[in-house]
Order: sequence, then C-alpha cells, then structure tokens
Amino acid sequence: MTSTPKGMTVAPDGPGTTPGYMSGFGNDFETEALPGALPIGRNSPQRCSYGLYAEQLSGTAFTAPSHHNNRTWCYRIRPSVKHSHRYTRIDVPHWKTAPHVQADVTSLGQYRWDPLPLRDGLTWITGMHSMTTAGDVNTQIGMASHIYLVTQSMQDQYFYSADSELLVVPQQGRLRFCTELGILDIGPKEIAILPRGLLYRVELLDDAARGFVCENYGQGFELPARGPIGANCMANPRDFKTPVAAFEDRDTPSSVIIKWCGQFHETRIGQSPLDVVAWHGNYAPVKYDLRHYCPVGAVLFDHPDPSIFTVLTAPSGQPGTANIDFVLFRERWMVAEDTFRPPWYHKNIMSELMGNIYGEYDAKPQGFVPGGLSLHNMMLPHGPDRSAFDKASRANLGPDKLDHTMSFMFETRFPQHLTRFAAQDAPLQDDYIDCWADIEKRFDGTP
Repeated sequence: MTSTPKGMTVAPDGPGTTPGYMSGFGNDFETEALPGALPIGRNSPQRCSYGLYAEQLSGTAFTAPSHHNNRTWCYRIRPSVKHSHRYTRIDVPHWKTAPHVQADVTSLGQYRWDPLPLRDGLTWITGMHSMTTAGDVNTQIGMASHIYLVTQSMQDQYFYSADSELLVVPQQGRLRFCTELGILDIGPKEIAILPRGLLYRVELLDDAARGFVCENYGQGFELPARGPIGANCMANPRDFKTPVAAFEDRDTPSSVIIKWCGQFHETRIGQSPLDVVAWHGNYAPVKYDLRHYCPVGAVLFDHPDPSIFTVLTAPSGQPGTANIDFVLFRERWMVAEDTFRPPWYHKNIMSELMGNIYGEYDAKPQGFVPGGLSLHNMMLPHGPDRSAFDKASRANLGPDKLDHTMSFMFETRFPQHLTRFAAQDAPLQDDYIDCWADIEKRFDGTP
C-alpha cells in the first residue's frame, strides 16, 4: 500500500507516489485501496467490509440502454449526504453557463485571441474564464468553452459540477485531480474527462498552469464510430487511463462547491469528502495522451474533412451530427498529390472553436500562437490566410512531414455566443479579420 504526498491512500498496484491507472475506455473496472473492501458478487451487502457505506453514482438514467448505461458503485467511509449541508450561493465571476447571450456583445464574426496572462491567486474555480456558451444547460444540450488559469492549489476545498462533464486540455503546466475515484495527473499533450457529479480537488504540480476546457451539458463523450476505417487507428481504447482507488481519511474543516444550473453554491463540512475506499463500474474519470492518437488521412489526393481527426464525440439526437466533437490536428505526413494540402476554404453548420497547444497551425502560420484561441461561428466563411494559400499553391508536392504542431477544435452544432469577458477583457486580436484582406482576385478568364 502506498500514499501520495498529500496523504491519499491508493490501491496496492499504485507505484510509489505516482498514481496508478487501469487501461481502457468505458470499461467496467473494479479497484480497492484496502484488501477485501470491494464486495464480490453483489453491490449492496447488508454490512460492508471495514464499516463502509455502499453508494451508487449514476451518470445516466437507470433505464438507459445497457451499452449507454453508466454507473459506479462506491464503498466509502461516509455516504455523500454527510458531505452536503446547508448551501450558500457564492459568486464565481468569470465562469458562465448557457444560455448566456449578452445584448451588447456581437458573436457574429471570425475572432482570435492571444493567450490569457497568468496572475497570482487563481484556483481551478476562480481561474476559470468562460469564452463562449452554446445551447441550454437546463435542457442538457450544448456546451461552453473556457480557458483556465491556475496559480494556486485548492486547500481543503472541493468541487463538482452537477451541470456537465469537463474535457480538460492543458497547454502549460501540470495539474493533479484528486477525485473521489482516484488521482489523475495531467499535463500538456494530454487530456482528461471529469464526469458530471464527480467530486474532486485540483492541485498544482508546477508553478502555474493554463489550458482549455470544454464543458459538455449533453450526452457524454465517447469514441467515434470508425465506419470503413475499421477497428484500429485514431484513438484506441487501450490508451485511455482510469485511476485506481484512492481515499483520504481526514477530519478537517472543508468546503464543497457545487455548480448547479449555472449557479455556484458552497457548503461547509468537517472532513475530506474523498473517502471512497473501493469502487466498481464504468462511470469514472479518464486521461489520454494525445501523442497516442494515430491520424488517418488521404494517401493519394484531396484533403479529407476535418472530422477524420475526431478523438471524442458527444452525440446528439440527430445521427451524424454531434453535440460536440473534439478534433485533434497533430504531427502527420502530407503525401497527397495534385492537392491543396492545408484545410480548404469553407463554411458549414458547425461552430468551430480552435486552440493551439504548441507549434504552428498549417492554415494560420502567423498570429495563432500557443495558448491562443479562435472562433469561426456557424455559417461564417474561413480558411487559410494569404501566405498559407500562396505557400501551399506553389509547394513541391513530395512527402512532407507536418512537424511540431498540435492544435485542437471544439466543434458544436450550436452557435457559440461570446461572453462579455471574451468580447471586452480577453486579449482579442482586433485585426484578425484582416488576415484575408490581401487575398487577390486570380481569375483571368483563361483555363
């Protein structure tokens, strides 16, 4: 048995002070931090080992089809009702929730922002800065996009969102998520999914951290159907990692903050709520190394739709049209002949919010810097700037390695509305729309 530096007791297979993980996406896992804590052959025995309480955490309706049914049985020191008391409404100024449409803010346009500067005293909650919202949290459809700035660990403070699951995309610095079900450490080039209703504390592993968050109000993220691609490539299930059980048995004054229908509420308790000693189920946090993503592309001619680079998708009720797609543009070989290789000019029904993790994006080599963000809202045209077009139009089309680059896209079927912070306070590049101004007429009437 081992312990982390903060005193969480982890399952015996956790190596030293490094959190342990189990492989797979959507698997039915079982894990215990104390031997014999997990009941065998039943979920709710009359008496649990070690005097634990049995409790179920459900991520879907009880009657959801079995292949979509998500739930985890937890065996904990205290039931969650002991981690909940009278609630007080609190203000979290920069974290916004849909519907959030500001009459004096224009969301129609093509926008790009420089990285948000880091500053002292920001935790996971106070450092969350909403950029766009879409849909309606009350009907559990849509999303929000945020940039997080973290310069301070949460101290005896815990959080969960009753509204949404969070897809976390670090850009700078490492974070530790101490959750009810175990410990996740993530840094740049990795992602994490924190399920709706999961309680956790966020600690800094470096001096500061910055990154992106997609807040998903709707059906949970899943791996996309590969169709004719077949059983392999893209994101493979074995590369996703779920933490082993870990718990804290600490009687110390603590606070729990809950996000519920866009409002934030705080309750005071006398102990750490991270007290799940063992658990089994398929509703759990997960991390993934983006360097394991295997891109698939054209090997003869033409540039595929960007959907070919989908890592995760959150379905809607309309087949083939996602509530959210998480799309990754990473290092890859470009080999298509007689082809304009960067993303082509287009407009579509999906709203595209892009972030740069590192390097240069091939369609925007200038101005789209690591930590930056851009938004091309639904049915608005966008595509390469003049320099990218000229370079790609004249390039020698031998095999070419697109190297040292990693950008991503949060794509949704809903229009994304700017928050007032994004429109007025964030470092907006006012001249971004001018990146297409010097594109010239090339038509001369000859073939």
